Amino acid sequence: MANFAKPRAPRFSVEVYQNEFLPEGGRDVHAIVTVTSTGGATATAARALGQDAAVVIMVDCSGSMEYPPEKMRGAREATAAAIDTLRDGTAFAVIAGTHEAREVYPGQGLLATAGPATRAQAKEALRGLSAGGGTAIGTWLRLADGLLRRSPAAIRHGILLTDGRNEHEDPAVLRATLDACAGRFTCDARGVGTDWEVKEVTGIASALLGSADIVADPAHLAEDFTLMMEKVMGKEVADVALRVWTPIGAEIQYVKQVSPSVQDLTGRRTEAGPRAGDYPTGSWGDESRDYHLCVRVPDASVGQEMLAARASLVLPGPDGAPRPPLAQGLVRAVWTNDLAASTAISPQVAHYTGQAELAQAIQQGLEARKMGDVDGATAKLGRAVQLASASGNADTAKLLAKVVDVVDAAAGTVRLKAKVADADEMTLETRSTQTVRVKKT
Repeated sequence: MANFAKPRAPRFSVEVYQNEFLPEGGRDVHAIVTVTSTGGATATAARALGQDAAVVIMVDCSGSMEYPPEKMRGAREATAAAIDTLRDGTAFAVIAGTHEAREVYPGQGLLATAGPATRAQAKEALRGLSAGGGTAIGTWLRLADGLLRRSPAAIRHGILLTDGRNEHEDPAVLRATLDACAGRFTCDARGVGTDWEVKEVTGIASALLGSADIVADPAHLAEDFTLMMEKVMGKEVADVALRVWTPIGAEIQYVKQVSPSVQDLTGRRTEAGPRAGDYPTGSWGDESRDYHLCVRVPDASVGQEMLAARASLVLPGPDGAPRPPLAQGLVRAVWTNDLAASTAISPQVAHYTGQAELAQAIQQGLEARKMGDVDGATAKLGRAVQLASASGNADTAKLLAKVVDVVDAAAGTVRLKAKVADADEMTLETRSTQTVRVKKT
C-alpha cells in the first residue's frame, strides 16, 4: 500500500532560452520559457490531498450520427473504452448531446464514482444511445459545467465528440458558454467523419485548454478515446498559472504556448498584483511545455542591463491567498554595441517563431484554396512546406504532401493537387498548430 503520510509538493522547473543582448535603441526582448513538471510524486501529493479527477464525456447523438451507422456504433464503443480507462475513485458522467443535453449516466444531476459496478452500469446505459435531433454544443457544455462544479476534484475535465456543425444554436451562445466555462474545466474535442467545422472544434479545445483532433474513420474512435483518457488520468495538478512580472516601463507584447502546440494566451491575462499577470496553463502531469514571451522594455544606453521579466509557476492558494512560486526563471536585457552579439538569434526563439509561422501559413493557405485563390494558396502552402522541412516537422510535412505536390521542399516549390480528400484537408487544418521541439544538436 502506498504511504501518503508525507506527500511531496509538485516538482516544476523553469528554464529560459534567449539572446539577452540588444543593440542601442533595441527594445523588444524575446525568450522561450520551458516549463517541466516531473517526478511521479505529484500524483501522490494530489491524491493525498483529496485532489482527484472528475470527467464528463459528451457524445454527439444528433441525427447525422446514424449516417453511416458506424459513427454511432463507434461513439458507443469509444465511450465504453474511455470508461474502462477511468481510475478507481474518479467521478464521472456521460451526456448525450443533440439540440439539448441529456444525462445518460448516472443521471439526476449526479456524478458516479468509478469502480467495477459503476463502469458496468455506465456501459449498459450506453446501449440506449441513439441518433436523432440537432446540434447545440453550448447546451452540452453547460450541463457538463454544472455536473463538474458539483465535484470537489481539482482535475475537472470534459471530452466532447461531434460529427457536425453547431447548427441549432447561435454562435454567440457557444462563445458565451466557452467564456463562462474557461478556467472551470478543461476539455478535449474530437470531430468524427468529415462533416464538422474545424474552427468550431479547435475553438472549443483552445478556449478550454484542451486538445483537438480529427478521427476521420469511426473505427479508430475507441483507440483515440482510450489515449485521451489515459492522458487525463495522468494529470496531477490543476489550475497552474504562468505568472509574468515586469518592471516599471516594461510591457508584455505577447505570451504564447508554442509547444506542444501554438496557443496564444496574451488575451487571457488576469492581473496578479503590481506589474504581474497570470496566464492560464490548465492541468499538468509529467510533461514539458514551451512558452514564447515578448517584452518591450524602455530604451537604455550601451552597457546598461536590466531584469526584463520574471516568469514563475503558481497555484491558487486557499481563498485566493498567495502561495510561493513552484519555480521561476529570469529574462534579461543587456545593451551592447557588439554587432555580433546583438544580432545573434536564440535557436529556440528562431525555431518557435518558425513553428508559429508554419501554423499560420497552413491556415491561410487552406483558406485561400477554399476561396479559389490558386496563387495565394500555392505561395502559403509552399512556405509551409519550406518551414516544415527546415524545422524537422515530419508529421506536418506528411500532411502537407497530401494537399500539394512537393517539387522542392527546401525552396518551398509546390503545386496544388487537383483533388484532395476532405479528411486529408481537415486533418492538416486541425493539426496545423501542433509543433515539434527544437532539434537536439
